[in-house]
Amino acid sequence: MNGQNIAWSRVGLPRRAFLKGATALGVLSAAGLSMPRAAYAAGGTLRTRTYADIRSMDPAFSQGVVDEEIQALIYNKLIQYKPGREWGWQLDAAAMIEQADDTHINFALKDNVGFTNGFGAMTAEDVKFSFERIIDDALESTNKPDWGPLDHVEVTGERTGTIVLKNAFQPLWSITLPYIAGNIVSKKAFESVGGKIDTQPVASSGPYLHSSWEPKQKTTLTRNPDWKGDPVAFDEIQIFHIDDEKAAEIAFEAGEIDFTRVSLDSVERLKSNPIKGATLEEYPSLYYVWVGMNLDNPKLQNPKLRQAIQYAIDVPSIMAGAYFDAAQPSTGIIAPGLPGHREAPLTGIAADVERAQALLAESGETNVSLAIDVLNKSANVTAAQIIQANLAAIGITLEIRLHEGATFWELGSNEDLELVLNRFSMTPDPYYATAWFIKEQAGVWNWERFRSDEFDAIHLAAQSESDQAKRAEMYARAQDLMEESGAYKFITHEATPVIYRNTIKPALRPDGLPLYRYFGVA
Repeated sequence: MNGQNIAWSRVGLPRRAFLKGATALGVLSAAGLSMPRAAYAAGGTLRTRTYADIRSMDPAFSQGVVDEEIQALIYNKLIQYKPGREWGWQLDAAAMIEQADDTHINFALKDNVGFTNGFGAMTAEDVKFSFERIIDDALESTNKPDWGPLDHVEVTGERTGTIVLKNAFQPLWSITLPYIAGNIVSKKAFESVGGKIDTQPVASSGPYLHSSWEPKQKTTLTRNPDWKGDPVAFDEIQIFHIDDEKAAEIAFEAGEIDFTRVSLDSVERLKSNPIKGATLEEYPSLYYVWVGMNLDNPKLQNPKLRQAIQYAIDVPSIMAGAYFDAAQPSTGIIAPGLPGHREAPLTGIAADVERAQALLAESGETNVSLAIDVLNKSANVTAAQIIQANLAAIGITLEIRLHEGATFWELGSNEDLELVLNRFSMTPDPYYATAWFIKEQAGVWNWERFRSDEFDAIHLAAQSESDQAKRAEMYARAQDLMEESGAYKFITHEATPVIYRNTIKPALRPDGLPLYRYFGVA
């Protein structure tokens, strides 16, 4: 690796604090003050686990949290999430950031951030390139919704600029800037390889370098010797790709990994019989799990059939059998505590077999045989088996098709998909939930190919709505529309129990997901 060769003069930065729109995610960081962090002594290897293999190291095409766990180590953003039990953010590559008005966000970059492989210092041109390429229709970025109403980035100096929006955008501070779409890449580096990458980064700016990737095995990251920011704790981070929580627990108990999420059915066992030298912690989850039905499949064209399936599925049985009653049923895609969370789903939580049978009779469908695609992990398989039994009770035959992670996450483009048991990651704003179900996402992340003009209009309008009560009503209505289509049966938001060795100090989001660059040694 060549050095960063950062050389430029410092410029004065405005000192007035950003306050507008900051209350939800912390005035302290918004005012340009990051939380103090310990200067950990360097050394050692952190061994951890993620539930799927990587898909892309390009922020425009990442697979969500699985890729972001790595991208957050090798790239920088203007701001990053703060670890802790409450949602907040702190400055990263930005020395200053302020919201001038609803549609203008001014920023200035620190003068000690640069790219490896000789691509030089990070500039405002890199920020402009990184953000604008994601909204470029020609690129067809799967993460375009994250940037919502971005119009352009105006470069006002070598390391100063203004993000210009088409309209007010409430999720900017909770999703866009501190998450995937906020990752800043080198314009020169990306242009040198044709403007797009896959699993191999071309230049890094973060505290770690992407050292190696062994498909379906692990990703190894090593300390970036040119990193000028706050010191990080480990010389190396190894992230093992282990789909199933049970397998991860075995690896943890064998001493092979230092941190992992554990299965919900193991929580009581780990509480009553603790692993020596380890700590179990429980966090709420923002994930959402549901059964989806492909509206474009000829076998699922009858709305009465879809409704029969909705009413036949017994969520309490799934909670008991697949989640050991350690998780609660969900009412939609938006978790408790977020605007738009519904008190109850339209089709109920417990099965209504009598109504399901009546709807099936009204549909006129007979000898119905369908298939459900499922990620091959224990909770999912058990849930699918329960759903299979639920549908058998009303005369529908359901085949379970199991997939490993690499094949499962490609199913969205499969036009022959019938039913799917799915689970998406989430961030602390309802916009991130509805973003993947608009018409534009049909066949991408909208696997059900659900299309609703009213839903799209709500998704667009709610992003700008500053009245939280009105915003909540809008997102509740959006979930009603999803359920009324017959394409969705909502299951759970799960929970996030994690276990770690007492030799490390984990740094986690309020939903229990790791922020590895802030992990420390005990």
